[in-house]
Amino acid sequence: MSENTSAENLADLQPPLEPQNTVYLDLSYGRVVIQLRPDLAPLHVERVKTLCAEGFYDGTPFHRVIEGFMAQGGDPTGTGTGGSKLPNLPAEFTNKAHFLRGTVGAARTSDPNTANSQFFIMFAPAPSLDNQYTIWGRVVQGMEFVDKIKRGSGANGLVKDPDRIVHMRLATAVSKG
Repeated sequence: MSENTSAENLADLQPPLEPQNTVYLDLSYGRVVIQLRPDLAPLHVERVKTLCAEGFYDGTPFHRVIEGFMAQGGDPTGTGTGGSKLPNLPAEFTNKAHFLRGTVGAARTSDPNTANSQFFIMFAPAPSLDNQYTIWGRVVQGMEFVDKIKRGSGANGLVKDPDRIVHMRLATAVSKG
């Protein structure tokens, strides 16, 4: 990186977002824009698109939120044990991307092939998750709203009266204006 390239300018160097691979995750206090990564996890990206089209994520809580680590949502039961009615997905690990601030990954049980609808957004880098969890997206706008998600307590980070997703849709499904 040259001296004239600042972190703020790095976003300008990224290719433009493709609406078919862009998700709008609306919270009560703002919009989070997620760039999907079908190049890394095509099965997971297709699942997210399907669930967004069904309105599955609307109203679901961020049930597990750990300060300095991540915010987890996508479970309609809010217990961390629920998911969609669709079958679980196999892991799609990669060494082409890493768990950095803003990375979106697929939540799962201890079995790598149990990802379904749950996901998490990283507050900070976590290299220990690399090649252990599937990366399916990254926050490209609105990380300040992710930072506002209500935190949980205790080692498991479970949240009492959690913040919820208002709407989660593909950019192609959101009307302009």
